[in-house]
Amino acid sequence: MSVNTPKNWFKPVVWAALVWNLLGVIAFAMHMMMTPEMIGKLPLDQQAAYSDIPLWSTIAFAVAVFGSTLGCLFLLAKNALATPTFLLSLGAILIQQYYNFVVINSIELLGASAVFMPIFVIIIAIALLCLSIKGKQQGWLQ
Repeated sequence: MSVNTPKNWFKPVVWAALVWNLLGVIAFAMHMMMTPEMIGKLPLDQQAAYSDIPLWSTIAFAVAVFGSTLGCLFLLAKNALATPTFLLSLGAILIQQYYNFVVINSIELLGASAVFMPIFVIIIAIALLCLSIKGKQQGWLQ
């Protein structure tokens, strides 16, 4: 096996991560397509949270999901641009979670279960960043 050839697990992991990130893109699209009528069907406290989302939080959401999706495509192409792309995406995730947990206090709004998905998202983002760094160190990415 050549030094520049990734391990057998590399491609399946990256394909799974790409599917995960495409689900994030779908979630972003659904978020952007929420109509006032759809928001009106939510509980009152959630209506306020959805109606007043600042532009910077929406931009962070977009950068997070599209950045990580692009990072996965870079990994599949064995391109070292995956690392800065995943780093940018992780930064955007942290900005978005600042809004969710500090600005609107989503734990109070949605309950303790609102913590699990964001933590999982952060763990996956860190894992993908680490994978891209390992790929550069191992010579898998050029």
